Amino acid sequence: MKYDVVIIGSGLGGLQCGHILSKNGMNVCVLERSAVLGGCIQSFKRKGQLFDTGFHYVGGLDEGQPLNRLFSYMGLMNLPWKKMDPLFDEVRINDKSFFFAQGHDEFIKCLADEFPHQREELKRYTEFLKQVGIHIFDSFKPKEATDFYGSSLFSLSAKNFIEETISDPLLRQVLTGCSLKMELHENLPLYTFAQINNSFIQSAWRLDSGGSSVADTLAESIRNNGGEVRTKAEVTELIEEDGKITKVVVNGEEIIETDWVISNAHPTVTIALVKNSDVIRKVFRRRMDNMKNSFGMFTANIKLKPNTIPHLNRNQYIYKNADQWNYTPGKTDRVLVSYYNNANHDGYAEQLDLLTPMLWEEVEEWANKPIGKRGEDYVAMKNIKTQQCIDLASSVIGDLADSVETYYTSTPISYMTYTNTINGTAYGIRKDYTNTMMTILSARTPVKNLLLTGENLNLHGILGVSMTSCMTCAEIIGMEKMLEELNL
Repeated sequence: MKYDVVIIGSGLGGLQCGHILSKNGMNVCVLERSAVLGGCIQSFKRKGQLFDTGFHYVGGLDEGQPLNRLFSYMGLMNLPWKKMDPLFDEVRINDKSFFFAQGHDEFIKCLADEFPHQREELKRYTEFLKQVGIHIFDSFKPKEATDFYGSSLFSLSAKNFIEETISDPLLRQVLTGCSLKMELHENLPLYTFAQINNSFIQSAWRLDSGGSSVADTLAESIRNNGGEVRTKAEVTELIEEDGKITKVVVNGEEIIETDWVISNAHPTVTIALVKNSDVIRKVFRRRMDNMKNSFGMFTANIKLKPNTIPHLNRNQYIYKNADQWNYTPGKTDRVLVSYYNNANHDGYAEQLDLLTPMLWEEVEEWANKPIGKRGEDYVAMKNIKTQQCIDLASSVIGDLADSVETYYTSTPISYMTYTNTINGTAYGIRKDYTNTMMTILSARTPVKNLLLTGENLNLHGILGVSMTSCMTCAEIIGMEKMLEELNL
């Protein structure tokens, strides 16, 4: 069998590329090693209850906003999206709550009420984020590119920007307090911080049907366009001939011929699949192998007892004596509380997720053991971590500890096992403003018909991956065609 394009991995980036290219008449085959589509956006059921893995809320989905434009093009706006409350994020720092409002003007007003002496600084901060959002698609149009998406913003420090723009130390903590949707670290590029935070200030949304409905919708569109989407189909080798990938080996035996390969897998995993190459140098392989990855996440998916915890249509970011820019292994000093939309008729929540950072070194000793056989120590560690998350969340939620009916947990090992992410990284390769050339990757590789996509390139998150998918596909169909289809 031969295809125009073989896509490795059915995460969001892989399926979006499949949608775009099949829509453009190409014969596409998406290969997924797991039994379930979706990668980090997949959902799962336990005792009839639907839980998400890495999909919790999205930003910029209102009419005319960036994610709306991308999702409209990809046929995803008919899903049951639900807008979050006007005050969509609550940041709790040492027993005091601060709220983020949707809309730039309301965002300023809400925080300026708490920090009146910082009103002008909040205006400057918010205007900068707004300009990043306005110019978000400039990277698609090189002739119109501005410094708001140029290498200059990737080569500037997010931390320095906060410190230079905002003089109040507490307000600095508040503005970075909803950033568990990225890895805050000393070398985080300013663009990453600004783009992600701006999109949620534009508008914030949840999805009633779970992340898997995004994957299923994209897969259906690929099949309707004549493409193929397969599960339990692990790519075990990419065969290079004359500087191009000509054959894809599936499950160690099946051979598929192709003109193009797009990999949604981690670049380290992808390059390792090309076992013999005339064009991939050792220095490039070492570069991929030595990439530092962002931290992973520990998640407790909690089923609540009926009529115990009021449902909230906002997120809660809770910190207790935490250094937001640094994470101490084993210390549970921050937690994100994410509610689901399935509130019952009395307004009580049925379930919620608790998320906190977790480094690979905290779980590495159990990594090579099979599922269900990692031992009592591993189970005990997860139970202790869950209780620590519950205790921290209870400082805001109240009787959470007595309201838990049951819970299910995942660690970076879970992400590595089910999605093949290196070290279970939550946000892909760690971007470094001091070393942009080495940490911000192009879709291109030394193999001219092997392309990369997904969170490991330049931007992570739903919006970032969606933009990257378009940029990857533009390498095949041309940027002019991509711009035309997006009406840019």
